[in-house]
Amino acid sequence: MSVYILGIESSCDDTSAAVIEDTTILSNVIASQKVHAEYGGVVPELASRAHQQNIIPVIDTALKRAKINKNQLSAIAFTNGPGLLGSLLVGSSFAKAMAYSLDIPLIQVDHLQAHVLANFLQKKDEPKPVPAFPFLCLTVSGGHTLLLQVNDYFDMQRIGGTIDDAAGEAFDKAAKILGLPYPGGPVIDRYAKEGDPRRFQFAIAHIPGLDYSFSGLKTSFLYFVRDHLKENPNFIEENIHDLCASIQYAIIKSLTDKLVKALKQTDCQDLVLAGGVSANSGLRDAATDLARRYRKRLFLPSLDLTTDNAAMIAVSGYFKFLKGDFVGVDAVPYSSERAK
Repeated sequence: MSVYILGIESSCDDTSAAVIEDTTILSNVIASQKVHAEYGGVVPELASRAHQQNIIPVIDTALKRAKINKNQLSAIAFTNGPGLLGSLLVGSSFAKAMAYSLDIPLIQVDHLQAHVLANFLQKKDEPKPVPAFPFLCLTVSGGHTLLLQVNDYFDMQRIGGTIDDAAGEAFDKAAKILGLPYPGGPVIDRYAKEGDPRRFQFAIAHIPGLDYSFSGLKTSFLYFVRDHLKENPNFIEENIHDLCASIQYAIIKSLTDKLVKALKQTDCQDLVLAGGVSANSGLRDAATDLARRYRKRLFLPSLDLTTDNAAMIAVSGYFKFLKGDFVGVDAVPYSSERAK
């Protein structure tokens, strides 16, 4: 008998709802908030207000596109953290009320685990292989950079991570320095395709073990651009493609250097990328090259499943549903990464 899970995601500035049948996506609806672009970043209060406006129509659309009735749902899964508390409260409160009214189980999902499990989602008429446990996963987004050894759906051992800023934040801050629109990561990726990644050199932090640091790279990039602008006010305009290619190369090299170490230190045969920055074409190419050199299988989420979406919340809920891992309406959202 099929299991139908409604997933609700509201951890940051995207309101999303999805319906899956077992691990197959029936619908995945995302309402993005463009209001933050003029501020150069997400404004928490504006985000939570937008979630309140979007959540009912988004869920209604997800059910309609999935062509199922709400009474057919087996359970409701929602993001309980990490994320912006005001945003999380909107999604979790609605999920609790809806599950209570339908008398069906309620499932809380960790946002970071969900990004990893997005690699287990299937699309109709597009069957694809899935990773085998244990596998090595690099989770990279605007707020998180983690190296995980994934032993089971919910046994994810943190073997490395950033000690300060996330890789996605480094992309966005670099874009802001260059005067590019928010979110800047995709813009840098697009410009970098026409630039020379070796034109400018930026220092990469050498942190012991498998940890990362991007704060120094951001600072060196800021000073580099500032100093050249003093000599030439048109420096950015004249070198935009090479600047984007060079900073992207530095960020990706930092990520892949530690990936190589992790591949040598673990027995994992599969390499997995997850999170919003896994959509970056340079990172995907670098990971493909690493997998080929070290004879590993590589798993990349489809581009529409890299950023925050409710399908990944729903599939996490599906695996928890099979375990009977439910919560009550007293579940409390959390803002930061939980210790593993």
